Amino acid sequence: MPGGRLTQQERRQIALGLADGLAYAEIARRLGRPTSTVTREVMRNGGPTAYRADLAHRATERRTHRRRQTAPPGPHAPAQAHGRDPEAMREYEETFTTLLMQSGLPKMMARVLTCFFITDAGSLTASELAQHLQVSPASVSKAIAFLESQGLVRRERDERRRERYVADGDVWYQATLASARANTQLAETARQGVAVLGRHTPAAARLENVARFVDFIGESITRAAEQAREILHARPDTPSDGTAKPGPDRG
Repeated sequence: MPGGRLTQQERRQIALGLADGLAYAEIARRLGRPTSTVTREVMRNGGPTAYRADLAHRATERRTHRRRQTAPPGPHAPAQAHGRDPEAMREYEETFTTLLMQSGLPKMMARVLTCFFITDAGSLTASELAQHLQVSPASVSKAIAFLESQGLVRRERDERRRERYVADGDVWYQATLASARANTQLAETARQGVAVLGRHTPAAARLENVARFVDFIGESITRAAEQAREILHARPDTPSDGTAKPGPDRG
């Protein structure tokens, strides 16, 4: 039923829809489910090319069984900070992870990065990550190393000299600039091809258009990142649409 767990029959319909080349939104419409539910289901079970309904159903049953085994005794889940709904938090964490996977991050790296965005502390140790995700320290270490290499997290030491990992606004800003630099490099390489292929040839013209396009995109990204950087450090009571009232130093 809508809002409940996916049934095995629904998973078979998802598999058929993927085989027919349907978009997630269309599959979700036919099931009467949110698009995010279908997206999350597919991405956590092999992706659109490897999704298998029966395997996905068994994997979900195993995950449910493990959660029941590790749940503390008593009728209620552990209390969440700020009165948050534990089930809603779990669902949101899965949804955010799925979106990061769609952007190209491997699953474990996406799970780890999601943890940084949903924690109030602003930073986490490797031990805290392993405990929350119920994975081995080695898995966390590998994910952290990848995220560091991409400029998505950085490490620092707390007052107890423990290594903590942070994904704050500056890290996101730097990652955006890195993306812009990659566009610049692509434009330069495309223009090298113009000289090799001959400036007045169709292939050279195509490469020149690519260079002009990615140049424009890279410059736009850099300019937007500079203009919007302060949004990443806004106070919690600042509207997310960036419409905070200007301070006295802005006139």
